[in-house]
Amino acid sequence: MTTEQLRVTWIAVSWLLTYPDPGALERYGALRELAASLPEPARSGVRGTLAALEGRDAVSIQEDYVDTFDTRRRGCLHLTYFSHGDTRRRGMALLRIKQDFRAAGLEIGADELPDHLPVVLEFAAGHDAERGAKILRANRPGVELLRLHLEEIGSPWHGALVALCATLPRLDAEDRAAVLKLAQEGPEEETVGLDGYGLDSDAADLAGQTSAASPPDSCGSHAAAPGPVPVDLMRGRPS
Repeated sequence: MTTEQLRVTWIAVSWLLTYPDPGALERYGALRELAASLPEPARSGVRGTLAALEGRDAVSIQEDYVDTFDTRRRGCLHLTYFSHGDTRRRGMALLRIKQDFRAAGLEIGADELPDHLPVVLEFAAGHDAERGAKILRANRPGVELLRLHLEEIGSPWHGALVALCATLPRLDAEDRAAVLKLAQEGPEEETVGLDGYGLDSDAADLAGQTSAASPPDSCGSHAAAPGPVPVDLMRGRPS
């Protein structure tokens, strides 16, 4: 893909994976137009998700979204959850993403985690394609596991992940092994606290956010909660 096609794919997938409030639903027409400019399989992926959602009432889409992304660990939209689980290493991984945002002149809100997939995709599409692609590549096994999970449950959002994976390198042997391990064992967990293990204050705060946000039966994404996104990009802040 060209850089422009990558950016278009990323913003399209970001919009599709955002909580389907009225503003997000109104963008579906524009997404169909954007998809026309994409090569396969990204074009079919975006169109497939649109076809599965268009024509449904908003409440049923929202309920499906909550069940898919906010109550299932394998449907988690936080990238570092797959790679580091609920461990102290996740704080450092979140800090590295936050530093990439800062290097591009952006600051994420204190009440948001910077690894939320729609936000990372907006960052890559609207601000820094190179740094955004680096974040996605670093979390490639988690993205693939999410795609496999959505395919397994017959989710309407599976096409969006097909489109996203089309923008990333093919899985290498190490990535495939990581996906298999995640599928078999799930993300790592720690029973010890996250503070006091050499994390600087910023990383410790981020690690604490993940711990506080994670109920036993979900990844703690709170992806279903509507509201302003932490970064102003191409789509702007919802009101």
